[in-house]
Amino acid sequence: MVNGYDILIIVLVVWNAITFLIMGIDKYKACKDRRRIRESTLITMAFLFGSIGTFLGMLVFRHKIRKTLFIIMVPIAIVVNVLLLTLINIY
Repeated sequence: MVNGYDILIIVLVVWNAITFLIMGIDKYKACKDRRRIRESTLITMAFLFGSIGTFLGMLVFRHKIRKTLFIIMVPIAIVVNVLLLTLINIY
């Protein structure tokens, strides 16, 4: 039987896979000199529980790793995401 916690885990895994892929897509677009995804969109997705996918995308695709905004904000997003998930789990 699938409970709410299992559904939450599945949604988070899928969402983080999507944010990971979007980082890869943006890196591809950067290499091909195409229209890019806004940095604000990438950061927002990280804060909307996609921080792990964004962080892994930064590492795997070596994308945005020299941008101060990402170096600071993505780890903050990870901490915020963990705190919020902890609060959700408590209540």
